[in-house]
Amino acid sequence: MRDHEFDPITPEEREQQARDAEFDRRVRREVLRIQRGEADDDIRADEEREAAERAAGEERARRERRRRSSTFWQLFSGTILLREGVSKYYPYMLSVAGMFFLSIVVMFWSLHLDLKYSRLEREVQVLRERSIRLEEQRYRRTTHSAVAARLRERGIDLQDPRTPGETLDD
Repeated sequence: MRDHEFDPITPEEREQQARDAEFDRRVRREVLRIQRGEADDDIRADEEREAAERAAGEERARRERRRRSSTFWQLFSGTILLREGVSKYYPYMLSVAGMFFLSIVVMFWSLHLDLKYSRLEREVQVLRERSIRLEEQRYRRTTHSAVAARLRERGIDLQDPRTPGETLDD
């Protein structure tokens, strides 16, 4: 009598047997393809694809080497400073950089002084205008008619000389 509830093969063993069977089928299929010559075409296509990929990779590497060797790229990336022949020019490059920095400082200093000069010029203009207004006021207050009007307000008579005054020459 057979026990229908007891199975001596575990689920893991069953899965392993299924994988083994699938692997055996693939091997048999591949052996048949090789015997028919279909695999040679696939192998040739794979080799051609690999050769094309290698050629494309070599072309990319060649373009990258050419791009990295260009002077513009070396200047842009800073790798030009790593070359042996350039190391002797470091002091000159530092001097040029220092001159650039000094030029920028002098430019900003001169802009600052120009702004200060413009501000002081405006202040001088305002002071000149004020001085002219004060001179006009002083002139109005010290003219003969203004003095005569002030004296009349206070009740003092001003008598002008009948003969004009003499002009003194030096």
